[in-house]
Amino acid sequence: MNEALKPKRIFLGKKLSNKNLEGQLLPKFIALPIFSSDPLSSVAYGPQELLMILTLGGVSFLAFAPGIAAVVVLLLTVIVLSYRKIIEAYPSGGGDYEVAKKNIGDRAALIVASALLLDYVMTVAVSIASGTDNVISAFPELSPYRVEIAVGFLIALCAVNLRGVRESGTAFAIPTYLFIGSVLLMIGTGVFKLISGAALVAPSAGYQVAVENTDAAHALSVGGPFQAAVILLLLRAFASGSAALTGIEAIANGVPAFRAPKVKNAQITMVLMGITAVTMFIGIVTLALLSNVHYSENPCDLKGWVECATAPQLSVMAQIGSAVFGANSILFYVIQAGTALVLLLAANTAFNGFPLLTSVLAKDGFAPKALLTRGDRLVYSNGMLSLTLVALGMLLIFEANVTRLIQLYILGVFTSFTIGQIGMLRHWRRGLAKGSITPRAARSGLAINGLGAFLTGSVLIIVTITKFTHGAWMVFVIMPILYWIMFNTGKYYKAVKREIALDADTKFGSTGDYAVVLMDQLNKPQLKALDYALSSRHTELDAVHIAVDPERARAFAREWKKYGMEVPLKIIESPYREFSEPLIKFLEDHRDRNGSERIAVYLPKFVVGAWWEHFFHNHRSNRLRKRLLYVRGVMVTLVPWKLESALKVDLFSRRPLPGDARRGSVRPMRRTHKPGANVVQTVKPEDIHYEV
Repeated sequence: MNEALKPKRIFLGKKLSNKNLEGQLLPKFIALPIFSSDPLSSVAYGPQELLMILTLGGVSFLAFAPGIAAVVVLLLTVIVLSYRKIIEAYPSGGGDYEVAKKNIGDRAALIVASALLLDYVMTVAVSIASGTDNVISAFPELSPYRVEIAVGFLIALCAVNLRGVRESGTAFAIPTYLFIGSVLLMIGTGVFKLISGAALVAPSAGYQVAVENTDAAHALSVGGPFQAAVILLLLRAFASGSAALTGIEAIANGVPAFRAPKVKNAQITMVLMGITAVTMFIGIVTLALLSNVHYSENPCDLKGWVECATAPQLSVMAQIGSAVFGANSILFYVIQAGTALVLLLAANTAFNGFPLLTSVLAKDGFAPKALLTRGDRLVYSNGMLSLTLVALGMLLIFEANVTRLIQLYILGVFTSFTIGQIGMLRHWRRGLAKGSITPRAARSGLAINGLGAFLTGSVLIIVTITKFTHGAWMVFVIMPILYWIMFNTGKYYKAVKREIALDADTKFGSTGDYAVVLMDQLNKPQLKALDYALSSRHTELDAVHIAVDPERARAFAREWKKYGMEVPLKIIESPYREFSEPLIKFLEDHRDRNGSERIAVYLPKFVVGAWWEHFFHNHRSNRLRKRLLYVRGVMVTLVPWKLESALKVDLFSRRPLPGDARRGSVRPMRRTHKPGANVVQTVKPEDIHYEV
């Protein structure tokens, strides 16, 4: 089959050489949608979650929304400035993980890694679930297919990302810029209408809210013990609104993917992302409050909405779009389409950040080495596939429900934020003490990262307290498991490294060279294996037949003599019709008698051309090879024989298969230099002795 017509090539595109890596690096205008789609899109559901939690206490609690939003904006600004410092100090792509590893230690770094890995998974799940919500807001009849739509979007995102960073960036740039442009247009149009005296009325403006927490509803006027309920509700609203900060770290983790000058381009992209996110967050919260958007966790708490049990609740973005442009206007559908697309594509931030982080972990020995390898399209495809499988599980378990999924969200990212800021404080102090950093730069860094550590640490405590009973307790189960896996993976790799390292006592050599060719019948593949063994000129060579069928073994012995084979044949009895156990005992007993001999076992193997041909062969060579590799001193050589069907198929167009050169007529037998040729000996497993 033509390489370009293979399903994998159609699906992923042509393979890219290592020399194409530079061409896959990103300019700023492509890097922005790739690494910023998560924080930019989170302004679509961050304000929604903030307003929803405040509404639990009654409509009057929405008066706290501007203050909470202002704190979220301050926090976002400080974190953006902090990450500009991290990009400059640690441009290799490790982000908070590298900061923690170099300034605090491996244990802190693994806490950061476990938090970020979980957060990337939740980014994919929450973004796709939220995007599905907005699709359903525009087309309510799709509501019964929520999970199916979410899974379809996940598979599509994985497929696009597997095609390469540059291609996925180009594909995602248009929807992201469409979202930014449409939201800014909506904010500008809304502000213009308000200045002109026009009223903005959301579809839910006329609904009253059934108060869930009556104590909180009366707390403002009553005071006293009820203030605790108010504070808890406000903190929970702030924690939910802080979801708008997720994904900010992705740019710091993706610095190696930027074009030169990498640090400068990454810092500029970080600033552009921060300005855009702050502007949209402020605008959406403002328009939502001025248009009287009412959004409830339980839609039937909205008094006056009779269809609450059968119709899906419109998202906050959909309600603002309806108030500004009209419910059935073209721009309303543009807003919905742009929001849905960017929420779905927000998962792309994780599809870039997760594989990069796992590759760094694999390089440091805390993750399997398979995650360090780039695929055909120069992306870390194993990391992407791992992320897809875990996110798929989350979507299925939580039924693509944003409110249920978001409880597991942001806890991980604020854990990494806090540890990263503390690590940067140590970085500045250490650099100042060594003189490698100027006092002015150190003071600036200490001020920014100190404020960042205080704010992110405070948010981490708030998020933990307010979300623990709402599902965040699962994070405290999952993160230690991830930490334990990575920590023990690191121990395993370190133990292997110590075991295989050279030392003063390292020596190789053996006192003999013994070879065995496993023979079942006289045919071309078997004789080809024997010929290959003869050409290797071993000190001693035997043909071995496992007598699973005694009658067949006697017939084979007669056939061996009839053809005058000049290699000793040893027949090993196998009363239980096993192949591996008698052969292993034979080899171990031989080595016990002859000392540290090197033993080579030659196994013939068919190579077939069609997948269905595998069902017609017993694959004994593969099974024996796996068992023999655990026998001390034994090396295994598979001698391939390509059947005619395999000759018609170019399995690897780049290069021939190993062993192709040996395929052909059998060469004349060489006489072994071991005395006693043409000897047939039957061996019992319980009493293996040889006199050849």
